[in-house]
Amino acid sequence: MAKRCGVRWATHQQLTLLINFGAFTCTAAVGVPAIQEDSFVSDDRSGAPRRFDGVDGPRVAIAHDYLTQRGGAEKVVLSMSKAFPDAPIYTLLYDPAGTYPEFAERDVRVSPLNRMSLFRKHHRAALPVLPFAASAMFVDADVVVTSSSGWAHGFRTNGAKLVHCHTPAHWLYALEHYLKPDGDKLKRAVLKVGSPALRSWDQRAATTVDRYLAVSTAIKDRIQTAYGIDAGVLPSPISMRPDAPAEPVPEVAHWLTDGGEPFYLCVSRLMAYKNVDAVIGAFAHSDRRLVVVGHGPEAARLERLKTPNVALLSALTDGQMAWLYQSCRALIAASYEDFGLTPIEAAVSGKPSVVLRWGGFLDTVVEGSTGVFFDRPEPAAIAEALDRFEAGEFDPDRLRAHAERFTEARYAESLYAAVDEIVTRTR
Repeated sequence: MAKRCGVRWATHQQLTLLINFGAFTCTAAVGVPAIQEDSFVSDDRSGAPRRFDGVDGPRVAIAHDYLTQRGGAEKVVLSMSKAFPDAPIYTLLYDPAGTYPEFAERDVRVSPLNRMSLFRKHHRAALPVLPFAASAMFVDADVVVTSSSGWAHGFRTNGAKLVHCHTPAHWLYALEHYLKPDGDKLKRAVLKVGSPALRSWDQRAATTVDRYLAVSTAIKDRIQTAYGIDAGVLPSPISMRPDAPAEPVPEVAHWLTDGGEPFYLCVSRLMAYKNVDAVIGAFAHSDRRLVVVGHGPEAARLERLKTPNVALLSALTDGQMAWLYQSCRALIAASYEDFGLTPIEAAVSGKPSVVLRWGGFLDTVVEGSTGVFFDRPEPAAIAEALDRFEAGEFDPDRLRAHAERFTEARYAESLYAAVDEIVTRTR
C-alpha cells in the first residue's frame, strides 16, 4: 500500500454503524500479577536488541486512541515506538501539526475518520462515531502494544492485545473530574445521554484484552472497579535527560537577573479539569512568580485572569523546556492526573514539586522527600502548600535518583517481558 506523507490508511472493513461485537476475541485479563517496581529492568544486557518484526520475535504493532495533541499519552507512544522501532502505529486520527513531530518519521496508519479535518482538529466532535471507528480498526500483528484511555483497546486484531492503560474513559467513569460543575452543560447532557451505550461498548472492548498494565496504582484500582480486571502497574516513562541542552526563554529569563526569586513552573494542557486557574489564583496576591506552559481551550480565559507576576507561554522548544525545569524553584500541579508525569520531569533536574494529593501524583511524588501535597485545587490551599514548601529542604541528588525509576530503558524492558509472557501464554 502506498505511503501518503508518512500516513497509511489502515486495512479494515468499511466504517459502518452496524458493528458486530461478536467479532471480538473474548479473553479477559484476570489474575495477572503486577509488574513490581524492583523488576523493571532485565539483568540480560548482552547481544543486539530484538526487533519484534516476525523474524526476531513476534510481529508487534502499536495502537493509540488518536495522535492529535502533545500530551503525556503521546509521549508514552513515542517511548513505545523507540522500544519497538519496526512497529507500525495504528490510530483513529493523526494531526501532524498538533502532535509531536517525531511521529512523522514513523509508519502511522489511520482510520477513514482521518479524512475529515474537523475530527483531526477537534477529536471530541467525533465522539458519536468513535466506537464504531474503533471497532472497525483492524491491526494485523502477533501482539498489539496499546496505549489507551478510551478507544484503542477496542481495535480488532488477529493477535494478542497488551494494553498500557492511562485510565478507563474519563467521560464514562470520572465525569465529575472531566467536566467542571460550571462547565459546558450541553456537553455534560450529551455525555450523560450517550453513556449507557458507550459504557456497553467499553465493557465489551475490555474483554478482548489479554493483559492490562495501569500507569499508576490509582488507575489499577479504577480498572478493577470499571472492568473487574486485576491489572499490573507499569509507570509511564520519561525521555528527559539531566544533561539536556538548555535554551533560555527570553520572556522570563530576566526574572533570574533582576534580583527576584526563582519562579515556580506549571506545565499543563489548558483544559478545565487541569485547574490551572487555581494555580494562577494562588499567585494573584503574592510576590512569587509563576510560569505556565501549555495550550488549550482555556488559554484566553487564563490570559485574562493572570497578574503581571505570571507568564503564560506555549510552543516552546525542548531546549527551552529543559531550561525552565533547570531554572525553576519547583513545579506546581493542581490537576486530576492519572499518572503525573511532570513531577518526574522536574526531578530529573533535581527540582521538587507542589501537587494535588490525588491519583497518579501519589505514585510520582514522595511527601517531604520529593515534594509536598495540597488537598484541594483551590488558590488558598495551593498558597498554604507553597508556604510549607518554602519552609522545607529538598535534596537534588535524591530527586534525581527518584527520577531514575522512570527511564525509557526500564520501560522498554518491562514491555519486552510483558510481550514475551503474552506470547507464551497464548500459544
